[in-house]
Amino acid sequence: MKSNSSYSPRKYSGPVLDGPERAPSRGMLYAVGFKKEDFQKSIVGVASTWSMVTPCNMHIDQLAREAAKGVDQAGGKSIIFNTITVSDGISMGTEGMKYSLVSREVIADSIETVAGCEGFDGLVAIGGCDKNMPACLIALARLNRPAVFVYGGTILPGCINDRNLDIVSIFEAVGAHSTGTISDQELEQVESCAIPGPGSCGGMYTANTMASAIEALGMSLPNSSAQAAVSKEKLADSASAGAAVLDLIKRGIRPSDIMTKEAFENAMTVVIALGGSTNAVLHLLAMAHAAGIKLKLDDWTRIGKNVPVLADLKPSGKHVMWELVQIGGIMPLMKTLLEEDLLRGDCLTVSGKTLKGNLAGVKPYPKGQSIIRSFADPIKPNSHLVVLYGNLAPEGAVAKISGKEGLRFEGKARVFESEEKALRAILDDKIKKGDAIVIRYEGPKGGPGMREMLAPTSAIMGKGLGKDVALITDGRFSGGSHGFVIGHVTPEAFTGGPIAIIKNGDPIQIDSEKKTITLNIPKTELTARLKQWKQPKPRYAKGVLAKYAEQVSPASLGAVTD
Repeated sequence: MKSNSSYSPRKYSGPVLDGPERAPSRGMLYAVGFKKEDFQKSIVGVASTWSMVTPCNMHIDQLAREAAKGVDQAGGKSIIFNTITVSDGISMGTEGMKYSLVSREVIADSIETVAGCEGFDGLVAIGGCDKNMPACLIALARLNRPAVFVYGGTILPGCINDRNLDIVSIFEAVGAHSTGTISDQELEQVESCAIPGPGSCGGMYTANTMASAIEALGMSLPNSSAQAAVSKEKLADSASAGAAVLDLIKRGIRPSDIMTKEAFENAMTVVIALGGSTNAVLHLLAMAHAAGIKLKLDDWTRIGKNVPVLADLKPSGKHVMWELVQIGGIMPLMKTLLEEDLLRGDCLTVSGKTLKGNLAGVKPYPKGQSIIRSFADPIKPNSHLVVLYGNLAPEGAVAKISGKEGLRFEGKARVFESEEKALRAILDDKIKKGDAIVIRYEGPKGGPGMREMLAPTSAIMGKGLGKDVALITDGRFSGGSHGFVIGHVTPEAFTGGPIAIIKNGDPIQIDSEKKTITLNIPKTELTARLKQWKQPKPRYAKGVLAKYAEQVSPASLGAVTD
């Protein structure tokens, strides 16, 4: 197994703390609880994303303290520090949602800033909500110091009349309420019961998708992705992560040894098998970029040809993550994928073992369970994450097509310049069967911030139109979105992509098998419209959104800012 005996256990803290001239540095640390002997230990930063902003992260302060104990008991010295988080579930459908993807960059920058400034020898990073997980990994990749990621854990389901509920249940109830299918009282009952306490949103939405991807990547300890937020297992996972970092420091194992191209392909494979979020495409591209790995949009097509969707999990399936936790999490699935030669077992992980080594003693799922299908009976024989190209998306778009909504769509464009306008039209019954809803100027630069379209997609499902309309946007989708949805359209409208010149009534064709998205107008007409198009003024002239819009790359490259 890899070990680098020449790696210094105080590679970064030594220059900050050693020698008479560094006495002021030591003096500052005495004040925060250091003892004399601590200055000769490896210093491990514990990056906590604790906040009372969202239930996803409200318990992470306790997990951070457990991780710090794990560091200290293993012979290191821990320092806990905080960074921000935002709540997609609260801001969804509002102007505030424009800050969501931006927060990924702010979090990554802040972790890098603290660790770089303070001379930490290693890191534990703990994330709970959608953006702070890839943000942690981006920072760990940039810093390239021994590190472990800890997932904050999944929420327990809410329940009404033996029916499991989650955040998407509320969004879809809004659509049902607008049709009169449920009453004001029933809507209030759903909203008050769906989210019972701490933890990330309960289906295979973006948080659980990214936690699973990070474990498959090798940057979390085994089973970190499949534990309840409030559980003895999650406390133990946090403490074990602290100890694991000390072992990684001793052996000189860094993220660059783990986050290889093959490891990213393992993560992609697991995301597909789980029926995971479209956001995984964006985030894994960004994480790979930070790690110096050349991952491309087309790699999803290459991997997806051979990987079936096996997990019957929400949003398009029946079950929630807590049910998967109870039958063993994702490790039995990974072992099956390994046995089918769909995973690279020789990839190193933060346990110090290879992926194959981690999976060696894993038992199969219990007989009779219906959450993870067999290879003989997949939900879909190949990936649900389909990269589309065509004259509407010359640089690519990402579709989430489970097969339940069909594999092809032809319809007439209904064009909206913002998410709010589209949502109002859906709720007011102005969208009909056969409409191809186009929401534009919601891309990374144009939004700015590439908002998620959970409110419109949930309203469509709540209206019973999931199989009858498509939604196309240069924005993103929540992991909770399902239906015939196509996002990440690139080039985006703000930079003059063809999505900017679509008119109401234009015929649009989507073919997930041919992997095409086509605006069926003559080429001469398309060219003429593009010549006439003029870029609008940026929506923000100063502040974080303006800086983000100026720096951000296209969605097809991960919407990165560095």
